[in-house]
Amino acid sequence: MTDTIDFAPLDALNAAMAGHPCEVVTADGTVTQLNVQQWTGVPDAADHALFLDRCVGPTLDVGCGAGRLAGALAARGSKALGIDISSVAVKMAQERGAVAVHMDVFDDVPDEGRWQDAILADGNVGIGGDPVRLLQRIRQLIRPGGSVLVEVDAPGTGLVHESVRLRALGQLTDAFDWSRVDAEAIADVADAAGFHGCRVHQHESRHMAELTCEGRP
Repeated sequence: MTDTIDFAPLDALNAAMAGHPCEVVTADGTVTQLNVQQWTGVPDAADHALFLDRCVGPTLDVGCGAGRLAGALAARGSKALGIDISSVAVKMAQERGAVAVHMDVFDDVPDEGRWQDAILADGNVGIGGDPVRLLQRIRQLIRPGGSVLVEVDAPGTGLVHESVRLRALGQLTDAFDWSRVDAEAIADVADAAGFHGCRVHQHESRHMAELTCEGRP
């Protein structure tokens, strides 16, 4: 089927969450498959080591997807809220026991300023194509002394801003901005967003940066 630009990135994301194959197409034509199977599966050892075992208080899972992490936190009795712009993903998260809300991180998030931890897993630091702006927003959502657990790429790619499209159901979306941040670039990004501490952790092939900020000016 010929690619057409007649449906939104969110439509493609909803299709992916519903089980349809979905590809990311960059401006130079590079194509990669979205790893939806990981998003919709159960937490693996890296999820526990990098995220779940480090969440010590009320936790906000930004871009929660199907609730892999938010659901696991709820199952152990922790207060956790997942938010996602995909209504399909939110429904899946709720079905697995997570408390999840269909909303954007820049909306009026419940309990703003009172979350102990915030999670940006699965490359969600790229949301909106401006990691500094996103982390500044997350900083508003956590309490003083809280932390942000940010999944980052392996060292070697730096900070990348790109225009991408999604291909699903035989259709190609319009382009939107996305970013990728690696384990070496995250410190500068975090500093620009107002975080004083940045410690990178690794479990097998995955990396996570733990960002901390003692208070707000």
